[in-house]
Amino acid sequence: MKIYTKTGDKGQTSLFGGARIPKNHIRIESYGTVDELNSHLGLLISHLDNENTKALLLTIQHQLFNIGSCLAIDPESDIKLPSVSESDIKVLEDHMDLYNEELPKLTNFILPGGSVANAQCHVCRTVCRRAERNTIALNTSDAIDPIIIKYLNRLSDYFFVLSRYISFLNKSPEILWVSK
Repeated sequence: MKIYTKTGDKGQTSLFGGARIPKNHIRIESYGTVDELNSHLGLLISHLDNENTKALLLTIQHQLFNIGSCLAIDPESDIKLPSVSESDIKVLEDHMDLYNEELPKLTNFILPGGSVANAQCHVCRTVCRRAERNTIALNTSDAIDPIIIKYLNRLSDYFFVLSRYISFLNKSPEILWVSK
C-alpha cells in the first residue's frame, strides 16, 4: 500500500465520511493538534521507568486516537466512533488525587524542567491546552461532544500534576518561578 495518495497536493484533505476541506480548516487543526499531543505523549512514555504510569499513558494515547477520530468525522456523516467517557475523566482525577497526596503543597508557579520527563510533561500539557482551544473553536461552528472538551481540559491538568509527581519520584527539584 502506498502511503502517498497525491490527493492533498492542492491543500485539501478528506474527512471520515468523504467530505473534502482545506488543510488549514479548524477541524484539521483540532485533530492535528490531538495527533501532535499523542506524539509528544509517546516521547514522554519513552522517558519513564514506572510501568503503572506508562500503562496509564498508553491508555491515554488510545483515548487521544479516539478523540482525533471523532474530530475527523464529516459533521454531515452518521459515522459513530468510540470517544471518551466520564469514567475516563474520573481515572485522571483519581490519579491526580493520589499523586497530590504525596506531593508537597504547591506555593509557587512551577517552571518546566528539572528532568527530561518533567519538561516533556509540560510540553504535553501545553499542546493539550492548544488542542482544547482548537476544539472549542471548532465547537462554535460544528457541535462537538462536550465530553471531548472536558476530557482535554482534565488531561492538561493531569499532565501538570504528573510533572510534579515525576519530579517527586525522581527526587528532582522543582524549578520555582520567582518574579523579579
